Amino acid sequence: MSTKQILVIDNECYIQEIIQIALETISGWQVFTAGSGREGLAMAEQSQPDAILLDVMMPDMDGLTTFAKLQENNKTQAIPVILLTAKVQAADQQRYRDLGVKATLSKPFDPLQLPTQISDVLGWAT
Repeated sequence: MSTKQILVIDNECYIQEIIQIALETISGWQVFTAGSGREGLAMAEQSQPDAILLDVMMPDMDGLTTFAKLQENNKTQAIPVILLTAKVQAADQQRYRDLGVKATLSKPFDPLQLPTQISDVLGWAT
């Protein structure tokens, strides 16, 4: 089985770092990070990760705009996206699912549970 590759798109460096440490240490996954939607779009196309963790609230290009651009690109539209957000309401979650987002995880999150949550959402064996 090959190592899973995850792209984290979040403008907060410390969030990127926490996620990267948790996923690499606990699951042995390879983690790439991007600090903006634009950087994330380029990295997603280039690295073709197995999944993307995408922050909703970012300056310049927010997560939903970034997600829409991922969906418009034939090279990235099949990559599953999990949103990370501090504002999780049932109506928003349903709207995100309707757009094609795999799941929404709330911030703050438990880094020790994150690999299991991602695996459960995406149907990956742990």
